[in-house]
Amino acid sequence: MKIAVMYSHPVESDGLSIQGNLMYRGLKELGVETIACHYNPSFQKQWVYDAFKPDIALGVGCWTYAPNIVFSPINNGVTPVPWFVANGWVANYHKQLSNLPLVFTTSNWVTDTYKRDGVDTKNFETLHIGFDPKEIFPTKHSDPKIQTLRKMLGIRPDEKMILTIGGDATSKGAQEMLKALKLVDEEFSNWRYVIKTWESESAEIHRREEDELIEELGLNRDKISYLSGAFSHDFMPYLIGAADIYAAPSRLEGFGMIQVEAEACGRPVISINVGGPADTIVHGKTGFLAEVGETVKLESEWAWEHMGFDADHRIHFEEPKVFAYRASVPDLAKYTYELLTNDKLRLEMGDNAAQHAMDNFHYVKIAEKAYNLIQNKIKIG
Repeated sequence: MKIAVMYSHPVESDGLSIQGNLMYRGLKELGVETIACHYNPSFQKQWVYDAFKPDIALGVGCWTYAPNIVFSPINNGVTPVPWFVANGWVANYHKQLSNLPLVFTTSNWVTDTYKRDGVDTKNFETLHIGFDPKEIFPTKHSDPKIQTLRKMLGIRPDEKMILTIGGDATSKGAQEMLKALKLVDEEFSNWRYVIKTWESESAEIHRREEDELIEELGLNRDKISYLSGAFSHDFMPYLIGAADIYAAPSRLEGFGMIQVEAEACGRPVISINVGGPADTIVHGKTGFLAEVGETVKLESEWAWEHMGFDADHRIHFEEPKVFAYRASVPDLAKYTYELLTNDKLRLEMGDNAAQHAMDNFHYVKIAEKAYNLIQNKIKIG
């Protein structure tokens, strides 16, 4: 069997590209005849169809990528196996996706989202995203590189560092964490909160909201630090390793790659008990999952031409759809306080998290599961 893995290739720093590249590498290491190419139409992609002649096109993306990772392979006589993430709701291509022999999703919640929005998910299989332990690994605070990084961040040896990483901080639950830290600060004040974002319009808009919230809560701004810009993937284990706790009670999370990477780095994770984190974090063992405090529902949404429609129009839902979640602030405060003040528990959870990641999310194990499912579900020739 020959498999073409279609993702943002050559590998880029975004999560979808890393996801696809780990799958490509894992299949190669298993001895599967595999080739990688970008999912967009190109001379190289057509060459892959015509010369490599793959049996399977394993494409990474959300349902809006269907023209490139589903219809393009079909039109070239190749069986598509999309590996879907979720981006709010599924607006189009329901029949085509329902008829595929195999579809991977990054979490059980992603499958539920497709089912909620009218796709027949009988052939859907959950396939989590992997990590490479040679790239993402545990470090100790005694490591000179970690000590240097903490010093650069202004973290004193006696302070506990909480870290959140995201394209923007609010989508990863930073506003809920700020509210929780206000409660924590009344009992334990020896903490620092470091927030890493990308430079984007969304990050700027939410940063203003976060600044207003910090002011409203009366939090000490000196205890909250922002980092922005592009950091290499090689730097991530050190940035995560500099922290004591990784916190990301995301408002909408189809998997949570950095949360798994934080576990792989030996750090307990505080998140939310919905979406991808419900699959990847073991409550009370590798971290804590706050319950949902509230939801955001929409009664209608725009459908755009780039989604495969003839014209832009607004779709009104018969039943309002949940488009975002907010973690329970009291839960976040309780779990954050517990990890900040109980060194033994925090270190034990970190060790558990590293082992859990190695046992369940090693990229070769993920590739092996994908290959076995493809072999079992799809007849070639």
